[in-house]
Amino acid sequence: MASQDSFGAKSTLDVDGKSYEIFRLDKVVGDGLDVDSLPFSLKVLLENLLRTEDGADITADDIKALAGWDETAEPDKEIQFTPARVIMQDFTGVPCVVDLATMREAMAELGGDATKINPLAPAEMVIDHSVIADVFGSADAFERNVEIEYERNRERYQFLRWGQGAFDDFKVVPPGTGIVHQVNIEHLARTVFTREVDGELQAYPDTCVGTDSHTTMVNGIGVVGWGVGGIEAEAAMLGQPVSMLIPRVVGFKLNGDLPEGATATDLVLTITEMLRKHGVVGKFVEFYGPGVSALPLANRATIGNMSPEFGSTIAVFPIDQQTVDYLRLTGRSEEQLALVEAYAKEQGLWHDPSAEPRYSEKLELDVSTVVPSLAGPKRPQDRVEVTKAQEGFQAALADYTDDKDATATVSLDGQEFEIGHGAVTIAAITSCTNTSNPSVMIGAALLAKNAVEKGLSRKPWVKTTLAPGSKVVSDYYERAGLTPYLDKLGFNLVGYGCTTCIGNSGPLIPEVSAAVNEADLAVTSVLSGNRNFEGRINPDIKMNYLASPPLVVAYALAGSMDLDLFGDPLGQDQNGDDVFLKDIWPSPSEIEETIAHAINSDMFGDSYKDVFAGDERWQSLPTPEGNTFEWDESSTYVRRAPYFDGMPDEPTPVEDISGARVLLKLGDSVTTDHISPAGAIKKDSPAGRYLAEHGVEQRDFNSYGSRRGNHEVMIRGTFANIRLRNQLAEGTEGGVTRDFTAGGEVTSVFEASENYIAAGIPLVVLAGKEYGSGSSRDWAAKGTSLLGVKAVVAESYERIHRSNLIGMGVIPLQYPAGQNAESLGLTGEEEFSISGITALNEGSTPKTVKVTAGDVEFDAVVRIDTPGEANYYRNGGIMQYVLRNLLKA
Repeated sequence: MASQDSFGAKSTLDVDGKSYEIFRLDKVVGDGLDVDSLPFSLKVLLENLLRTEDGADITADDIKALAGWDETAEPDKEIQFTPARVIMQDFTGVPCVVDLATMREAMAELGGDATKINPLAPAEMVIDHSVIADVFGSADAFERNVEIEYERNRERYQFLRWGQGAFDDFKVVPPGTGIVHQVNIEHLARTVFTREVDGELQAYPDTCVGTDSHTTMVNGIGVVGWGVGGIEAEAAMLGQPVSMLIPRVVGFKLNGDLPEGATATDLVLTITEMLRKHGVVGKFVEFYGPGVSALPLANRATIGNMSPEFGSTIAVFPIDQQTVDYLRLTGRSEEQLALVEAYAKEQGLWHDPSAEPRYSEKLELDVSTVVPSLAGPKRPQDRVEVTKAQEGFQAALADYTDDKDATATVSLDGQEFEIGHGAVTIAAITSCTNTSNPSVMIGAALLAKNAVEKGLSRKPWVKTTLAPGSKVVSDYYERAGLTPYLDKLGFNLVGYGCTTCIGNSGPLIPEVSAAVNEADLAVTSVLSGNRNFEGRINPDIKMNYLASPPLVVAYALAGSMDLDLFGDPLGQDQNGDDVFLKDIWPSPSEIEETIAHAINSDMFGDSYKDVFAGDERWQSLPTPEGNTFEWDESSTYVRRAPYFDGMPDEPTPVEDISGARVLLKLGDSVTTDHISPAGAIKKDSPAGRYLAEHGVEQRDFNSYGSRRGNHEVMIRGTFANIRLRNQLAEGTEGGVTRDFTAGGEVTSVFEASENYIAAGIPLVVLAGKEYGSGSSRDWAAKGTSLLGVKAVVAESYERIHRSNLIGMGVIPLQYPAGQNAESLGLTGEEEFSISGITALNEGSTPKTVKVTAGDVEFDAVVRIDTPGEANYYRNGGIMQYVLRNLLKA
């Protein structure tokens, strides 16, 4: 409850006889204050400040700064944002719960009350990242994959069941239910949130932060929310506001309708390319204009989902009739619908298609110009028109092979096939981006129906998988009678979860894998996902393409990227005549008619009525009890985190860095996938050797993502991506570096780090542009810190990873504008010293620090951007800061 109300904003709103306490935006008036013309997203932030004003962290001056926002200015004003709730997936959520459990013990050890460590903001976790598509193309694929998932993850799931009981306001959606972001928009999100505060029922905009960068999918239903690292999410759960600068807001005007043949996926890939080119890192993107009203909610969610691929913090749509209609379709109560509409209209949050709010920058797209598109072979922003896809593939191939004509022969089921570069070895309908969108999902199924009726089949070397984002998708496929056609093409249900997109594609067909590796072929995956970074999808696959679900089916039929999908036949019909894509592509009217009769609100109500209860497997898991967790010292999944070992109750002064060596020298666009992979654990890697030493057989290694609750595995997996190129060890690929404690010999990053730590030598990482782009992966920062890295020097950072580094006590520095390691002549072999960091002990943050590297000196920009971040760094990290504050409370 706000202790102050400087603007007299507290009021009531009556909706159908029920009274809610609200904080009125139209009460914020005064010279230079213009609330009415603010962007939707900033109005939501303004309400947040009004409601949480306390005269200390949030003041009347903060409110005035936001209400008087200068859209032309560069961000320099810090505010404290308090999200309504926190949402997590299990890969990033398990470490959060491990850390909270460890914080309870640390609190007790420091003489405090362990039960103070408890979510103060509602927290919801959806277990969706652990299912792997091991089994595919069979009627029992789903059941068998779920069984394997439980066998692999029993320890983690028991731990999460403990957390569900031990922590207040913490709910878990069990495995086999759906993908976190789809469950969020279909069930968990409220659009307008209600909560009893000091005896009053308050209504306010639903806002959230999430431990997955694609949390922004919820922007599609008018919810301001974005991805943060697990580290920041823990702080938010513990009542800490999120420190942020009032951002620049980019207005993106939409006009027109999608043309026939183009899908929401094509639209979002077009928008991604435009916004990446424009530059929106750290900015809010907000959609407005007449085209918004014509855009179905599912398409809005698809666009919101891809915000991390643009680089923006959010990509939000305001509330309008489409929002309310979607909430009704997905089974929200009439009371909630009435509240959403009444509140949005009362607070000026209802979309007016003719209005043009103040924006820092503007872009515009005529939606009718969108054409069928792919993105690839390694970045989501690299859009290529389908008509030029073959040409684009052939041009990119030179980066992956010197022998463009290499082929391999595969023997399968008594038949022999020849495959070459570009062979599609995975075709996956997967990922929250598209599986929440009935138009593209029904489109894919109708295309499958038309193909089967023409006598077409998938090429035998293609692994085909279907992983919907919720059970509702299976329900409407069944109701429309489309499941048999997908099954016939091998797109059997493999699980409800984030499979291929997160790297849980499972192995290729064994004979295909062997042939690919023997001939060193550059084969491809086509997936309806949002991420296609190198090494992410499958270790055997070098080139990955994002596409709409119908195009995924089409490429499964075609079997290769090295063809003209529109001009070449996909196969022959029963009469031996060529069948082209245009012959089987469903019409918009066919898709709309199917949606109209196959989808209703009862489906959503039935799917979600017992969403937290889980199936018999979940309910029968033995569950530990008690306020603190009993760690199993033999566990290879869940171990007590080391962050608070020996922590004093007061922080020690920060120090300058001297005598440091370079652990890695990296190029541009190094992602959090490169830094902390989520996929398979290789047998001969440090993590693989650790698991083998602890009695784990290779078939039970599982993935890095599933073992995020064990810091020993994750440290060994840091910088272990098989495609990582460390310029310090020229000519190598993977997690290796040169160890200067051993004369510069090449060894694993982990083993070199152990030697440096033993010798008391601090480490630095050198990097290029967009360092840390990709998933909001807390272990990319945690692993960096635990390897002994004290500073990263990069040309530029992706937002979340930069803040996560600070949250783990690593200082992010930036080269002077226009400079980089090459222009400064840095090889990475130098000894580094960094002076000026100690100014932080005096309560201020230096703008630059002096870096000395051998004979080179330069002033590096300190990327600690807010006073809140400076406090985290002074404390050695955000968790230590929160723990000390709660100890004093």
